[in-house]
Amino acid sequence: MIRIGTRGSALALWQANHVKARLEQALGEKVELEIIKTSGDKNTERPLAEIGAAAGGKGLFVKEIEEALLDRRVSVAVHSSKDLPSKLADGLAIAAFPEREDPRDALLVRGGAKSLEALPRGAKVGTSSLRRIAQLKSLRADVETLDLRGNVDTRVRKLEDGRYDAIILAIAGLKRMGLAARANALIPTEQMLPAVGQGAIAVETRAGDEVAARVARALDHEPTRRAVEAERAFLATLDGGCQVPVAAHATLDGGELRLRGLIGAADGRVVRGERRGKAADGPALGRALGEELLAKGGRALLDASR
Repeated sequence: MIRIGTRGSALALWQANHVKARLEQALGEKVELEIIKTSGDKNTERPLAEIGAAAGGKGLFVKEIEEALLDRRVSVAVHSSKDLPSKLADGLAIAAFPEREDPRDALLVRGGAKSLEALPRGAKVGTSSLRRIAQLKSLRADVETLDLRGNVDTRVRKLEDGRYDAIILAIAGLKRMGLAARANALIPTEQMLPAVGQGAIAVETRAGDEVAARVARALDHEPTRRAVEAERAFLATLDGGCQVPVAAHATLDGGELRLRGLIGAADGRVVRGERRGKAADGPALGRALGEELLAKGGRALLDASR
């Protein structure tokens, strides 16, 4: 029996059931889900950045699931890749990255605005992401950012209830929840780089476990793995978790990988950079870009954010 550990949100369950169906089809085995409540799920009132600081900035939505893996209560864990800390717990490994969904952010607006530029002056924009706040403030210093928590459908409902003029969400989550039509616009990555691993699902197992090889054969998508591993190497170089103002996006064109990265601050200051190289050298490119941005002023921005 393969047992999958997952959070209980609608989006997390969509992802876990997607992996479940793929595994059952590929392996011909029964797969079950076990819902595990994480520390990030238990406190839905405080801002994520505040909870993350109290927890050392890492693992808000994965720690308890990883503990279940290590305790052998589950054999597989399914996460949103962007929730994973840059360094996994000892004894664990990512066995597979299924093919990635669109990694871009989406703008949802009460009204007809079709871009960040078209938002009215002083617009109230909901987001719980320091990454989004830093990039939004670098583009529109006049807007007001307000904390936004809850599941995808809850966040959309808060917008429609009039608490915000606009909110920013990952289009991948909207698509998976059948809410993509609610997005007024997709934000170009030239304006807003996504979170590390955004749009990708990570399937985690115990390192060396016999289940790991079978999961990898059934689910792993090599182009997605190469891209996300480059982004995660960038994040690891910064010693960053999912609650720091860091962004990265890798794309592959044949055998070449292009990696763009950013370190920001809540006041709109950002440091950006880009590296290109062989697709197989993604982790090395990620480390090199991370070191470059730290030296260009990114270290001071991260220290201020922490």
